[in-house]
Amino acid sequence: MASDRIIQNAYYVSDLDTAITRFHQLWGLGPFFVRRHIALENVVYRGEPSELDISAAYTQSGDIMIELVTQHNEAPSTFRDRYQSTESGFHHVALAFGDHDQQVRRFNDLGYASVTSFKTAEGRGATYLDTVAAIGHATEIYIVNDSLRELYASVRHAAETWDARDLVIDL
Repeated sequence: MASDRIIQNAYYVSDLDTAITRFHQLWGLGPFFVRRHIALENVVYRGEPSELDISAAYTQSGDIMIELVTQHNEAPSTFRDRYQSTESGFHHVALAFGDHDQQVRRFNDLGYASVTSFKTAEGRGATYLDTVAAIGHATEIYIVNDSLRELYASVRHAAETWDARDLVIDL
């Protein structure tokens, strides 16, 4: 299925700014678009309402978006299932844009539980699926809208035309 193509690799990090510097130093990645304390609505963790306070940074490496994400609170989530606040590591892949409900249902039918879902103030959102036992990390399915498409296009364009001056672009 074309919608199963991986378009993002995401890392949970304990400190967003330190991680941005590290990823840039190691691989020359940049610039990073940063969203701090993202406004999330309708957060659900394993079927129960929850609160989630996260920040994220996005950059591009070829055809793959790289996301760095940190969680500021201790609420149960797909992130806390894998990492404590002081830990870091690979967390999930995101799949190409498709029909969110259909993709989630397909994974659920295969036995992969929905762990965390939410919407942003812009109306985009995601569901994280527990594919850890099968492949070692979670899988993210997007709720797609023009705002998400624009973010992907902006991050890619910025990486392709970056003059290496401003490493961080706060959104």
